[in-house]
Amino acid sequence: MFKIGDKVVYPMHGAGLIEAIEEAEVLGERKQYYILRLPVGEMKVMVPIATSRDVGLREVIGKEGIQEVFRILKENSTVMSSNWNRRYRANLEKIKSGDVFEVAEVVRNLILREKEKGLSSGEKKMLDNARQILVSELALAIEIEEEKTKFLIDSAFA
Repeated sequence: MFKIGDKVVYPMHGAGLIEAIEEAEVLGERKQYYILRLPVGEMKVMVPIATSRDVGLREVIGKEGIQEVFRILKENSTVMSSNWNRRYRANLEKIKSGDVFEVAEVVRNLILREKEKGLSSGEKKMLDNARQILVSELALAIEIEEEKTKFLIDSAFA
């Protein structure tokens, strides 16, 4: 169980802080919820405590995880399907997993593909989304501003 002030990641949305733990009635059911504040987009999210692990809520990575993310970003891309639809679905599954290392792979592979061949509009949106998820977690993990985090990610490709 998490507590107020914990830094957590909510898959597909990014990282944030648990601001409160409240009981609320939603659709006629009273449940306890984590109230998350996601700095990116200043969004607040209510996550039922009972199902928080099932939806993939997890702690922000530590120092070793940060180093692993940057190692992944600096690697060559992994083999991806040449079929746009298959590639898109595979990348979406990685993002949905909530695993920061898989999200880093998607960011790396799409950035490298963009430099090589360009991206479709769908893949550009996916890259923006995956990059934002990665930025939000790294910014909280390293405890630096979002803009500096974006610079660190971009510098991995320089």
